[in-house]
Amino acid sequence: MTSRRALLGVDDKARLPEFARGLHRLGFELVATGGTERVLREAGLPVTSVASVTGVEEMLEGRVKTLHPAIHAGILARRDRPEDIATLNRFGYQPIDLVVVNLYPFAKVAAAGSGEAAVLEAIDIGGPTLLRAAAKNFVSVGVVSSPAQYGWVLAELEAGELSPESRRRLAAEVFQLVSTYDSLVAAYLAGDQGPREGSWPSQLALGGELRQVLRYGENPHQPGALYQTGATPRGLAAAVQLQGGELSYTNWLDADAAWRLVSGLEGAAAVVVKHTNPCGVALAKSVAEAFQRAYDCDPRSAYGGVVALNRPLDEAVAAVLAKHFLEVVIAPGASPAGLALLAERPRLRVLGVSPTTAENPEALEVRSVEGGLLVQMKDLPTDDEAEFQVVSQRPPTEDEWSQLRLAWRIVMAVKSNAIVLCRDDRAVGIGAGQMSRVEAVELAVSRAGERVKGSALASDAFFPMPDGLEIAAQAGVSAAIHPGGSRRDAEVLAAADAAGMALVATGRRHFRH
Repeated sequence: MTSRRALLGVDDKARLPEFARGLHRLGFELVATGGTERVLREAGLPVTSVASVTGVEEMLEGRVKTLHPAIHAGILARRDRPEDIATLNRFGYQPIDLVVVNLYPFAKVAAAGSGEAAVLEAIDIGGPTLLRAAAKNFVSVGVVSSPAQYGWVLAELEAGELSPESRRRLAAEVFQLVSTYDSLVAAYLAGDQGPREGSWPSQLALGGELRQVLRYGENPHQPGALYQTGATPRGLAAAVQLQGGELSYTNWLDADAAWRLVSGLEGAAAVVVKHTNPCGVALAKSVAEAFQRAYDCDPRSAYGGVVALNRPLDEAVAAVLAKHFLEVVIAPGASPAGLALLAERPRLRVLGVSPTTAENPEALEVRSVEGGLLVQMKDLPTDDEAEFQVVSQRPPTEDEWSQLRLAWRIVMAVKSNAIVLCRDDRAVGIGAGQMSRVEAVELAVSRAGERVKGSALASDAFFPMPDGLEIAAQAGVSAAIHPGGSRRDAEVLAAADAAGMALVATGRRHFRH
């Protein structure tokens, strides 16, 4: 009987011959599945086929090859139990001491837009089963699930044996890998419809692939990392960094807030975000003009901010961006000339987001609470204007309607309590995250200054009483939009009519905590 036996069955053949050669040199018998066996034989290594171990040839076009007691008993046998070893001997099976397996690339096949038959074939069955078996018996068996582990595993084996701590670590990585893999399959099969009322799954599987270890989290003493979720790369996590140093945890949060807002605006648009709140939003004929108009909304807050554009970053907008101190710029691509200009500011990070993967419109939003997760569907800008009601005596003018729509879209992205003032296709005042809605109005009016006159106001939730609207009217706001539904709606409406203000009720709230 060979002293040690390794089972190898990998989809990713990178560095495999080198690793297997090291195992052979250490006295391991190499047992391999079809494709892996061919690669090892071509590398001149002696290898035993799985079929010769099981006595059964692969069947169902390779769907069944390792699902056999000769394999799994060899992996799962407890070396400290004489009865387990006796069972192996009775059946003529040998222990398997090392399992080297990586999985079919399900996520890659699904992301490529392959037909369902191809995607289903990319669901690995034998691989996860082997990995889980080996990980369960990590006290006796080493399990290698990625080429990235080959180097240090081989070095430790060359020094003697895998330590108990290393085997436990490898086993933990297996269960993390398999749970993530299964969550991607579950998400694919569930589709993008999302949970309907009463249909939330009793068990929620969330998984992600490590994209980047961050310098730290929100603060230097907090470790942080970015994971990419889903079988198909989507959203900001799929962005390509075109320039600059590593993004921080807060950079990613601000970039996400900016991109979510700008990607939903029509026409050339720019958004400036600071601490996850927009401090400038504007539309214009060009994205360069839109950025400058957005920046001018609140230049003091925009200093060191994050900017998102919904048009490619060209030379014209790069020339304007380069005049300001900014942390991050996000755009759907960039021209070489634009990047060359921004290269003069090497600390500025530039992200390119592909419009085709910009957003998953049905994605879940997940936040942690102590000991649990809060999950909801994303708040999408899909309000039906046919359900909006003009409740005031005076209807909005055409221009006021245009500004109300823009303010209503922006206020969705502002932390509650939220007030947004818009005029001339840009935000002129934003009141964010206030404990009192009246104070949010006061803050927005203060930031707008003289631009408040003739502006349109959006409130993310109803006015609980008329005082906030009265302050806006006294400052010169001419129209307002809010969900309505307060017990004092009649008083709020009376205040609007007394000021000659147009007031629209949407019937839908847009809190963002």
